[in-house]
Amino acid sequence: MTTVSSHSLRVSLLVPVVALAGCAGTVIDSQKAEDAIADNVETATRVQVKTVTCPDDVEVATGARFDCEVTTADGRRAVAELKILNEDADVRVVRLSRQ
Repeated sequence: MTTVSSHSLRVSLLVPVVALAGCAGTVIDSQKAEDAIADNVETATRVQVKTVTCPDDVEVATGARFDCEVTTADGRRAVAELKILNEDADVRVVRLSRQ
């Protein structure tokens, strides 16, 4: 069983996220990102996720990266680094590091 450790855990998970268009441009739907990350991290690590918090103002720009905070059911905290893959707002978890 893989757990979130003090070292970086390289994961390559595609997270389909719907983008929201607004007057400031197109941004990542943070709620959908949080739900998808929780599901993907649990599947990849077999560690139950309690919460995921992503910023709600990430503009969709191919190649851009942003971080989301992950808290496991037993209180451990980690940061999921995501990379935006395309203008459709597909993102990939490129690193999961314990805080």
